[in-house]
Amino acid sequence: MIIEPKIRGFVCITAHPEGCAKKVQKEIEVAKATQVNGGPKKVLVIGSSTGYGLSSRVTAAFSCGADTLGVFFERPSSNGKPASAGWYNTVAFENAALESGLYAKSINGDAFSDDVKATVVETIKKDWGQVDCVIYSLASPRRTDPKTGETFKSCLKPIGSEFKNRSLDTNKGEILDVSIQPASDEDIQNTVKVMGGEDWELWMDALSEAGVLASEAKTVAYSYIGPEVTWPVYKNGTIGTAKLDVERAAKAIQERHQLEAFVSVNKAVVTQASSAIPVVPLYISILFKEMVVKGTHEGCIEQIVRLFKDRLYEGALQLDSEGRIRIDDWEMNPEVQEAVAQVWPKITNENLRELSDFDRYQKEFLELFGFGVEGVNYSESVEVERAIPGLIA
Repeated sequence: MIIEPKIRGFVCITAHPEGCAKKVQKEIEVAKATQVNGGPKKVLVIGSSTGYGLSSRVTAAFSCGADTLGVFFERPSSNGKPASAGWYNTVAFENAALESGLYAKSINGDAFSDDVKATVVETIKKDWGQVDCVIYSLASPRRTDPKTGETFKSCLKPIGSEFKNRSLDTNKGEILDVSIQPASDEDIQNTVKVMGGEDWELWMDALSEAGVLASEAKTVAYSYIGPEVTWPVYKNGTIGTAKLDVERAAKAIQERHQLEAFVSVNKAVVTQASSAIPVVPLYISILFKEMVVKGTHEGCIEQIVRLFKDRLYEGALQLDSEGRIRIDDWEMNPEVQEAVAQVWPKITNENLRELSDFDRYQKEFLELFGFGVEGVNYSESVEVERAIPGLIA
């Protein structure tokens, strides 16, 4: 069938298998160009099918030569409808890994559940014995507590007062004013329950209790801080409160299991999640223009290759005062942030494409779903059913 992008709100509900495959191959080429000495050899990536999680799996395999086990919750093709982008990404990654002689298996299910954790433990015991790196890159709008069965939903709201600022309608390419009412106590607690560090802790507890964590194992969870213009709705809002809990969890994991546990603060990139956050698409569009000019623009794969090589395995961690790894350092460069701040009040519908790189933002958004990727003939019919070679469940 011929597949075209169908966008609803902040999400594209279709995905192109050939486009996703090309995009994954581009990431693989970036990873292959930088080899990481002393990198991990058995890597578990929780949330491995898109964004930073996918790039972590690609980097582990093709920069480090590691065997990888991925966990995700994606939709296969059904009744002639395309699968989700994450499904097609995984198909492409596993095919490439297997061609390179690397172990690559995947588990598709609810990573918050005890059943998926048990399946991962069983697989590691059977195939590897132990794992030496665990990447936690899970993003979900809801979570069911495996102990109580209660389902919690996260929200993106400010805390304490109403939030008002400029934002960008990415579908129409128009600047608009947005306002968000403050979160209730329940909103905050629910968001922490979904996006905080509790599940990361449960994963590490399960792996440790099963004896499948190598003594030299490292674990990393991803976070974002960003500039002050986003803080009311992000860093100082419900999401930021949840991210603080992730930092708490890192310290708890380190103390409880006597292993290196870090939070890596990453750069702003185009993802399904970031597209839904007010202010962020406009900020990213301006940011990209400034970073391209300086030659410091990075996507997910460039960020994670730098994280693995320069911070985790070859270089110095360069922890900040809160013990976090900061690979958002190029984004938060004072000159870059000053340039963004100068453009922010000047931008209008008329000069949007002149003062920002909104065209790049739109291109990268479509590429998330396999559209607009160079080298793909989108007028050709493609087979939507694609099997993940190493799918366990």
